[in-house]
Amino acid sequence: MAYIDNVLFILLLSAGFGYFAVNVKKLVRNIKLGQPKDRSDNPAARWKNMALIALSQSKMVRRPVAGILHIIVYAGFVIINIELLEIIIDGIFGTHRIFSFMGGFYSFLIGFFEILALGVIVAVAIFWIRRNIIKLWRFAHGDLKGWPKSDANIILYFETVLMVLFLTMNGADHYLQTQHYSHFIEAGAFPVSGLLEGIFSNFSLESVEIIERIAWWLHITGILIFMNYLYFSKHLHILLAFPNTYFAKLEPKGKFKNLDSVTAEVKLMMDPNADPYAAAPPPAEGELPAKFGASDVHDLDWVQLLNAYTCTECGRCTSVCPANITGKKLSPRKIMMDTRDRLEEVGRNIDANKGTFVPDGKQLLNDYITPEELWACTTCNGCAEACPVNIDPLSIIMDMRQYLVMEQSAAPTELNGMMSNIENNGAPWQYSQMDRLNWKEEL
Repeated sequence: MAYIDNVLFILLLSAGFGYFAVNVKKLVRNIKLGQPKDRSDNPAARWKNMALIALSQSKMVRRPVAGILHIIVYAGFVIINIELLEIIIDGIFGTHRIFSFMGGFYSFLIGFFEILALGVIVAVAIFWIRRNIIKLWRFAHGDLKGWPKSDANIILYFETVLMVLFLTMNGADHYLQTQHYSHFIEAGAFPVSGLLEGIFSNFSLESVEIIERIAWWLHITGILIFMNYLYFSKHLHILLAFPNTYFAKLEPKGKFKNLDSVTAEVKLMMDPNADPYAAAPPPAEGELPAKFGASDVHDLDWVQLLNAYTCTECGRCTSVCPANITGKKLSPRKIMMDTRDRLEEVGRNIDANKGTFVPDGKQLLNDYITPEELWACTTCNGCAEACPVNIDPLSIIMDMRQYLVMEQSAAPTELNGMMSNIENNGAPWQYSQMDRLNWKEEL
């Protein structure tokens, strides 16, 4: 009976990390559904990007209020969870504050953790007010209806409860230490939770121990639940911001990629020794015919799918999008959320069919993202520049545009007219090639 708590804790820990591993495996599989993309170049620049953007959050502080508050919450969760290691060891072996042998440094750590926990509670309260009372435009936008709006508030409540449990656990522990009760040895400094001593003095020592144990169990259970909730929430960026910034595009944002198949065709046209009437070689066995652009998540590359899962839903991209600002339907945030939702739908399809995707008659184009949204984009790259974790919505928009133009000939009338004029007249305007140089007469 003496070890029943330890056994229960090990079972809880195994279940929490086991389910987390299952979700991570599913996440990796879904991302790998994307097309190959080589992002192994220039590792030094990639490590620098990850350090500056994901770790130091250099792009977050471009909006100082939100940036500083986010850093407090981020630092609080990362640093406070260092104590999670001690909780795990204590839970497995039945010890009490196993790292207390560090003496003064341990006291500094616990005190620092508590100040950060209080900072997190204050920052989360301000975030909640910004979302639900002030209702900032980017949080009240139409693409945050339903689950995305609820998810953001659930996370704020979760973070508050975890920090309150942390301080309650420490406060009860500290009071029992001062009373030299049972195995509660004096260890650590408690500048915040120590203020609760007056409350605990109204209870018997046995009751305070029960409060400490309940808070301890709820705190570790809450952390495990929150860890597994990440997969279903926008807070997945806590984990994916690091690989996403590492694998982000390094080329200038205005540089667009050329389609290899089109480049090869142009080179063939310019080759005087090539046979213009030669038939294209048939696809190899098991290889699908070449497809221009993207109509579904399978056609996007794995970096774009990683982008979709990393989206923080902060709305900075949409708030600077000139198309959205002028009332167009396009929202870069919605592009990323739709891509993630479709990818999740495809993943559930694979799970339901024992590892094989069965066509469901749906695709990302039209069922999630409309051509109206795609053609509203000005390709200004404002969304990619504003994103705090280097997500590139424009790359998805351009790939889907390519599909519309090159596979469905479904470009807007004005664009089709311009392309026809370039093909026939060598200029975007509808006049004879013989008149192309008439403008020079006006100089």
